Amino acid sequence: MLEVLAGFIRELRASGLPVSLTEDLDAMEALRHLPLTDRSAFKAALAATLVKSHSHRTVFDTVFDVYFALPPAGVAGLEGDRGASELVEAAAQSGRAGERDGPDAGDLAAQVEDALREGDDERLRALAALAVMLASGMTPGRPMGSSYYLYRTLRSLDLEGALERLVAGARTAARGELSPLEERLARDRFEERVAGFRAAVEAEICRRLVADRGAEALARTLRRPLPEDLDVMHATREDLVALRQALQPLARKLAVRLAHRRRHRRRGHLDFRRTVRQSMSYGGVPADPRFRRPHPAKPEIFVIADISGSVAAFARFTLHFVHAISTQFSRVRSFVFIDGVDEVTRFFDGAEDISEAVQRVNAEADVVWVDGHSDYGHAFGAFWERWGEEIGSRTTVILLGDARNNYHAAEAWVVAAMRRRARHVYWLNPEPRSYWDTGDSIVSQYAVHCDGVFECRSLRQLARFVEDLG
Repeated sequence: MLEVLAGFIRELRASGLPVSLTEDLDAMEALRHLPLTDRSAFKAALAATLVKSHSHRTVFDTVFDVYFALPPAGVAGLEGDRGASELVEAAAQSGRAGERDGPDAGDLAAQVEDALREGDDERLRALAALAVMLASGMTPGRPMGSSYYLYRTLRSLDLEGALERLVAGARTAARGELSPLEERLARDRFEERVAGFRAAVEAEICRRLVADRGAEALARTLRRPLPEDLDVMHATREDLVALRQALQPLARKLAVRLAHRRRHRRRGHLDFRRTVRQSMSYGGVPADPRFRRPHPAKPEIFVIADISGSVAAFARFTLHFVHAISTQFSRVRSFVFIDGVDEVTRFFDGAEDISEAVQRVNAEADVVWVDGHSDYGHAFGAFWERWGEEIGSRTTVILLGDARNNYHAAEAWVVAAMRRRARHVYWLNPEPRSYWDTGDSIVSQYAVHCDGVFECRSLRQLARFVEDLG
């Protein structure tokens, strides 16, 4: 058991969860006081001692299901069911269940629909095992992922159609007299059963893959980055949902950290007059230096973001993040561009939902000058002409974009002029560093005029940069 638990914690660390040695020991101590046969209590104890963020829970659940998979469901519970028993016998005689099709798929779907109607959990779990046996196409040593087997299994069962038929059946049983609330409750009940059956199929596939490949090998294939480490440029729709959920807690945490650090910033410069006055009690020896109390000023931020198609997701999350912690800066002004440029600060002023403000930026900002293709040179020139004089010694300018200029003029002198007037100029590039200055990328032409150019592809990298900025 200790070996399995050690492998489980190693995989959590490899997946990005910050599990310390102390937490490792706490988990082992907690398990000493629980019955290991109680899987839910076992899982809850590990989660309570090892998981520190809600956004990490999905990764924890995935790794837990691999290392502590449920025991095999088996199909013994179907022996009293004539139709299901015939499918079991046919699958056992075939020996090639993954290639079976034809009427068996329809028969199995009918069996699953009946079990969903009755709400028989034990039978549904046995049918899930049978469905994987008949329809997944799993064979030992085959290098396919669990999602492929899940897709093959569920495709043959038509669960969405079954759900609609179940709701229609409930309506018919009530002779069409279901109220909207009753119909909604019936749908929710059947949806819960369908979700439970799907989870049982996933668990059965996971158990079989663990038996075939081992927990460690399967965990590596299922490993996914944490939400704060997701590559914003290549995020799927599900990844974007996870990013939005992780954004606000991360922003609050960073805002608290910035405020605390500003309050406890290092002491200021030597106060010579107070030091001499204090030295009189030591016979004129300055044994107790006195320092001026620092008055750290919050920086003013100008964010100038490329929102063309290639980097739109990155710009959206950066604007969202910066405005989420805007209380830590004296002022935040936002500008967006493609080949034209527009100030969009007005969309964020007084906005209760920053997501809606970002959507308005994408829909209403006047950023197209000619053809809507990135032209950094023209956009920077237009910015300098309209707002360049408003950059001052307390201003930090943050430029967001991949610097892919479609072979237009760079007009790098604008960035140089910004640097002469501003406190700092930084460039955040969402592309991997190995892609810089390839094709139409001209990052280096702007980089020589910046205080720093940073690869910034994830929320963690963005948070690290903003923390240094504050």
